[in-house]
Order: sequence, then C-alpha cells, then structure tokens
Amino acid sequence: MDRDNILSFAKETLQKEINALEKIKETLDYNFVEALELILSAKKIIVSGLGKSGIIGRKIAGTFLSIGLPCVFMHSVDALHGDIGIVSEGDLAILLSKSGTTEEIVQLVPYLKNRGAKVISIVGTENSYLAKTSDVTILAKVDQEACPLNIVPTSSAMVALAIGDALAACIMKVKNFTPEDFARQHPLGQLGRNLILKVEDVMHKGQNLPLIYPDSTFKDAVIEITNKKLGCVCVVEKNTELVGLITDGDVRRTLQRHDNINSLKVADVMTKNPVKVLYSALLGEALSLMEQRESQINVLPVVDESNKCIGVVRLHDIVRSSI
Repeated sequence: MDRDNILSFAKETLQKEINALEKIKETLDYNFVEALELILSAKKIIVSGLGKSGIIGRKIAGTFLSIGLPCVFMHSVDALHGDIGIVSEGDLAILLSKSGTTEEIVQLVPYLKNRGAKVISIVGTENSYLAKTSDVTILAKVDQEACPLNIVPTSSAMVALAIGDALAACIMKVKNFTPEDFARQHPLGQLGRNLILKVEDVMHKGQNLPLIYPDSTFKDAVIEITNKKLGCVCVVEKNTELVGLITDGDVRRTLQRHDNINSLKVADVMTKNPVKVLYSALLGEALSLMEQRESQINVLPVVDESNKCIGVVRLHDIVRSSI
C-alpha cells in the first residue's frame, strides 16, 4: 500500500468505529438507566472481563474509582481460585464479554449471585447465556469490527468503553460531581493540585514582591525586575492598588523602540489594567488565565478584593507545585 492508500484505510477504520458508536447511541435503552441505578445503590462494584474485554474493564474500573466509586477489577481466571472472596452481599458485578459465552465469565454468574451480588453485563450478543442470566444487560452489539478481517475486537471494544464512559458521566451528573470532588481522588496529579492549591499557596509576596510607582523612572523598574528576579514588576499607587505591569518582554520591546530611555517613566511603558488573579483563586483558574488567550502570559499579579497588589504568581510556580 502506498501512503495515500494507508491514510485512506486509516480513515475508513475510524469511520467504522464512528458508525458503531452512532448505532449504539440510537439503540441504547432503559436497561442503561436500570444499570445506573444498580451502580448507585451498590456497596461495592466488581468489574471483570477476559482478553480485550478485560482491558476495557480495567479502564472502566479505573474511571469509576476516579469519581469516587468503591470499585475493583477482578480477573475472571483468578476469580474462582480465591479472588471471588472480595464479593459480598450488596455488591454489584459488571461483566464484559463480546460473545456472552466466554467460559471464564459465564462460570462466575452463579457464584456471584450465590454471594448476594447483582450482575450487569455489557455484551455484544443479545441471546447469549450471559445476557439471559444477568440482572441487567446493556447490549453493545456491533455490525462490523473495524479490522480488515472483521475479527479483532476493535469496534466492539470501542463501544464497550464508550458505554462505561457514559455510565461514569451519568453518575457524575446525578451526584453533582464537582472539580473539587475530582481533585480529592487525584491529590498528587497536576490536575488535582490545580483544583486544591490556591494562588496564595504558591505566590511570591512580602519582600520578594516587585513593586514600583507609575511616576518612577523606567530605569528604576528595570532595576526592581532584576533585583526581585521574577520577570516582572507590579505598578501600584501609594495605597498599593494595582494599576499596571511591566514584564521582561515589555523591557525588551521598550529598548527596541527607544534609543534614549532616560526620560521614560513607568507609566509610559507599563501595561495598564493587566490581567490579574485573586489570591483565593485555585491554581487551575490562574493557569487558565495564562493559557486561554490569544497571546499566552507567564506571570500574573495577585490582588485582594480591593484590588490591592499582594503577590505575583508565575507559570513556573504552578508547574513547580508538583514537586
């Protein structure tokens, strides 16, 4: 195959998976809602599958854990060799199988029910043993796998994963899950830190805060930037109200425009009413202010509710908060 044919076939493969997802969107029924209700009422959730279904099951279990659900992945082969001991009355098992006849999976059903657990199956064959014996069945049927032999679990794996994601998303919606809830499950991830730590936790303040008045000379501003080593100086009135900002970039641009800087005042150079952040804002909010703009910035003045400048936070400080 030449390069054009490879690219064309890759797009066809993706389209097959898109078609499978479009179909499952249309055929999804109230069994999905019943499954969601069982999940929300379960003491603990056990997910199991074999092969590619097992890999998808691990992802679903991981997603459930990340939104605060008590969940564990149980390997179907190990289950009947002791691991089923984790299952108790009031638990819920989610079993994944494309065929619904995978021996290691179907053997689990009676033992799970004997231990008082409910069973949800995500299965690709409607009249299979697993579909018929589960308390709730979510049909994840596909007309065609995306692979050229119509054998390798591709479209079917994608559909099963999407159903798991849909369950997780609906759980978050029903439980009014917040960014703070998510952060509690991810305290050491950068996202978690961005949702837990506040600007005041990492900002530079006090004697380390670079400040200057509007009527000061440009040279004095450069000296303050150099001495405080934060790449900027905050321009404030006598009452420390923030009125402007000068950054390293402003200094370079000013030197390019002016041959003689002796007569320049801070007010002539500063960016008036700069982008700023409240001291109580989450790091994630500060990061968004820096990045979600046409021209990204690396530093933010920090103010209180009266617009008094009390600190500076840099992109580097947010990144370093992971250490």
